[in-house]
Amino acid sequence: MAVQEDVAPGARAGGDETVHRLKPNAIGLLGVVFMAVATAAPITAMTGNVPFMVSSGNGVGAPASYLVAMVVLAIFSVGFTSMAKHITSTGAFYGFISYGLGRSVGLASGLLATFAYVVFEPALIGIFSSFATTTLKDQTGLDVPWWAFAVLMLAVNATGTWFGVSVAEKLLVVLLATEVTVLAAMAVSVAFHGGGPDGFSLDPVNPVNAFKGTSAGLGLFFAFWSWVGFESTAMYGEESRNPKKIIPKATMISVLGVGVFYVFVSWMAISGTGESQAVKVATDNPLGLFFGPTEQYVGHWAVDVMQWLMITGSLACGMAFHNCAARYMYALGREGVLPSLQRTVGRTHARHGSPHIAGLVQTAVSAVLIGAFWAAGKDPYTGTYVLLAILGTMAILVVQAVCSFAVLVYFRSHHPESRHWFRTFAAPLLGGVAMLAVVALLVSNMAVAAGPESGSLVLKATPWLVALIAAAGLGYAQYLKRRSPDRYLLLGRTVLKETKER
Repeated sequence: MAVQEDVAPGARAGGDETVHRLKPNAIGLLGVVFMAVATAAPITAMTGNVPFMVSSGNGVGAPASYLVAMVVLAIFSVGFTSMAKHITSTGAFYGFISYGLGRSVGLASGLLATFAYVVFEPALIGIFSSFATTTLKDQTGLDVPWWAFAVLMLAVNATGTWFGVSVAEKLLVVLLATEVTVLAAMAVSVAFHGGGPDGFSLDPVNPVNAFKGTSAGLGLFFAFWSWVGFESTAMYGEESRNPKKIIPKATMISVLGVGVFYVFVSWMAISGTGESQAVKVATDNPLGLFFGPTEQYVGHWAVDVMQWLMITGSLACGMAFHNCAARYMYALGREGVLPSLQRTVGRTHARHGSPHIAGLVQTAVSAVLIGAFWAAGKDPYTGTYVLLAILGTMAILVVQAVCSFAVLVYFRSHHPESRHWFRTFAAPLLGGVAMLAVVALLVSNMAVAAGPESGSLVLKATPWLVALIAAAGLGYAQYLKRRSPDRYLLLGRTVLKETKER
């Protein structure tokens, strides 16, 4: 049962409401992995990011960028998973940081993480709508307005969250399996044909080449961007079976499994195109970097399938982020950060055990953001997707960095008997510094990453919005500490009974 720290099971939280919990034992190891990998959206990361990395980042060294990012994120995950063995909460970063660095920093981080996942969904709705409109017109001749697909995705996401994580899991398993299969088919076919026109070369996976090219920093940032959401494993702890074991395993599988896949697929795409031609192809026809080798080594039918899977892949990613946003809202709501939230987004469905109200609120917020970008005349891909993805990525990277430092403090003050020179000191320290470096890469390359939206007011406001939300969290926590100490003491303290801090 989910309970408040130092509050007996079934007791009332905040004085007037019983703590509602998510449905227990609803998802297993593979389910958690699929939910996390869905947020990474492999087919979107590959077809959307790799061509840009090759043309404007580190050239043929793009696969090496993924190798570097995988190592850094694996090191970060060592500390992250060490903490997950002690604390199980759907609040994930919110709970971890609250225990490590205190309730005020925890609330600020919880608001930032919530904000990040909230804006990720409309970002993915934008790219989904763009892919759907283009593919339908190319393959059937039908010209459907992009906003119609946006409405469809909003409805699908809201329905999936209402009926619980097990329903979303089943759909994501199908969507992910198909997109991974078609990418793997291209990569394996290129490998079986000797590596393409120039044969095999280890240059694309040489770590040194990750730091070369037109803009190595931009390439490295896009590599890290391709993993955003892998850390969502922790927020499914309360709904998983044996979370102490499942969450650490799922996190590492997500990081390393996705990493190996990214390195191999991007390497074979470059090799299948021809290492000497890859930069030119990626510049002149970005999708040609994948469509070309797929058509040559698999068949034209696979290109058609890949186009449709780009649609379903972005749908799966958006659905996963919708679930993340709803669970963060629920985590903040059930603790009564605002009393009204406890009676609304802090409640779960009586039958499905899902954060159904939080899911509907997230749908409404996404609809408002999509409507605002539509009213402003923004393109669903270059405007909505790119701008909101950069905004959300900056927020979540800051939270990841803070979480690493929270691990350092947590084991020193709470569990000195579990301290380890690498797992609870070196790994989180290196991970935290690396995450800060990635934030710096994002800030310095924002304009280039935004492309035609480099002059957008939203882009210019991005660092300030992130700072404002963090400051609001810190300020409100201090307000609660002075005016409502009982509510302040509950911040970040709702955890699963079996792993409850004493």
